[in-house]
Amino acid sequence: MLNQIMNSTNFNYLPRAMTAASMRQEVIANNIANVNTPNYRKKNLEFEDVLAREIYGENNSEGKLKMVQTHRKHLPFKPLNIHAVPSVVDDKTTIMRVDNNNVDVDMEMATLAKNQIYYNAAATQLGGYVTKMRNAITSGQS
Repeated sequence: MLNQIMNSTNFNYLPRAMTAASMRQEVIANNIANVNTPNYRKKNLEFEDVLAREIYGENNSEGKLKMVQTHRKHLPFKPLNIHAVPSVVDDKTTIMRVDNNNVDVDMEMATLAKNQIYYNAAATQLGGYVTKMRNAITSGQS
């Protein structure tokens, strides 16, 4: 029973999503801190791309995981067994500034807000899951 709770999709992937969001927060904060540093290249966290490559393969033609639909009313989804690791990469976009810095504060702040919403949603989902499990375990006890 405990094994089923600990190996559920929510308990496995939501903490990983929160970890990736925390790492992205650090990368964005570092970019904002270096907004006036000459020759600084902004960094991005690649997590969704790494995850997509794990699921669909390098060229999206034949993925490592095959999703199947066992009944016509079932959604075609199979729990993933992926250990994708986020990586920090340099952004190779065009530099529009004289000091060869490619950080745009407005874009970084928008990305920061989006990342915060993502983290809060994952935390809310995980908290709800843990609350449901706690209620199920403690129901019937005096």
